[in-house]
Amino acid sequence: MKYVKRLIEDSIRHALSRGKSVLLLGARQTGKTTLINRFDHDLSVSFVQPEVRQRYEKSPQLLKGEVEALIPLKSGKRPLVILDEVQKVPVILDVVQDLSDAQVASFIITGSSARKLHRGANINLVPGRVVAFRMDPFNLQEVPAKDLNERLFYGSLPGILCVDKQADRESDLESYVTTYLEEEIRAEAAVRNLGDFARFLELAASESGGIVNLRKLSQEIGVSHTTIGAYYRILVDCLIAERIEPLTQSKTRKKLTKSEKYLFFDLGVRRIAAHEGTRLPRANIGILFEQFIGLELLRAIRIKGHGARLKFWRDPDGPEVDWVIDNDGSYTPIEVKCTDNPASSDIRHLEVFLSEYKSAKTGFLVCQAPRKVKLSEKVFALPWQSIDEAL
Repeated sequence: MKYVKRLIEDSIRHALSRGKSVLLLGARQTGKTTLINRFDHDLSVSFVQPEVRQRYEKSPQLLKGEVEALIPLKSGKRPLVILDEVQKVPVILDVVQDLSDAQVASFIITGSSARKLHRGANINLVPGRVVAFRMDPFNLQEVPAKDLNERLFYGSLPGILCVDKQADRESDLESYVTTYLEEEIRAEAAVRNLGDFARFLELAASESGGIVNLRKLSQEIGVSHTTIGAYYRILVDCLIAERIEPLTQSKTRKKLTKSEKYLFFDLGVRRIAAHEGTRLPRANIGILFEQFIGLELLRAIRIKGHGARLKFWRDPDGPEVDWVIDNDGSYTPIEVKCTDNPASSDIRHLEVFLSEYKSAKTGFLVCQAPRKVKLSEKVFALPWQSIDEAL
């Protein structure tokens, strides 16, 4: 596969042109290293290699001297320094903070674990001089999908999409899941019993996109519900799962669901972690389709960077809406159906939502119809390929 320009590249270049540094977070193999190597830099340090990592762990201030040695060569311009997988040496962030505050260099810092950054540094790089970005797998704008099932079963990691044979994709995904379990989780010493966590990972993947029941999971695995909650936080901090909060404000409904959902960041990784094959009942395909749309909405929201949040809405005794885009209290409800023939019966819950929330002006039914269809005064059916229109 030839290089595909990532939609966040221009935003990163703009931040650097303003004299900012960049923190680029993303799960492994989402393309962070490929992207940052497109920038004309003066120094690049990858902490993936053990010998490099050990060198800076022993002497973090070595970076300060290396950067200061570049300054006379730049004729007044700030050198650009790349630090790849910085969570492996979080102490180096103290040096980065000092150099950023002194405005002597700009940095592109990448990481695949927010957990390690929070735990290993007493500083906060995000406000002020450092702009944070999130690197996701490919979205539909970057690499359009010819086959929906391909995305539902194999996801959209760059290294997986470029593999032609399904058997090779399967083995590569297996390796990916094992790598995360062994390298990321074990290396962090984040769990005492890796066997319990492995069982949790399988169940969490199987129930991705559903309402979380911590006590039910704790009974199945045999650990406390607080441990299950901690396990989910590990998945979120390691950028493997996305936490989706419910919309709970309502003037008329007292029983709106308050428990959150979690989405695995990639559907191929989710399937392998859940130990599922590719021959699934149609009902399961519908569940995966809903998650696929949720992930696409999350990625589009992050790229646009306007502060919106993805939520869901559910009354256990009545209607529910799969996804709600919350743009500072202005709501856009989105239902997801696998049908290619949308009908008015598919939008009843959307109509209820629109009638209850006056800030919601338009609702969308995302489906497999070939073209956009007006279903009512405020509701449109959208082909899944045109999901960006919902924003």
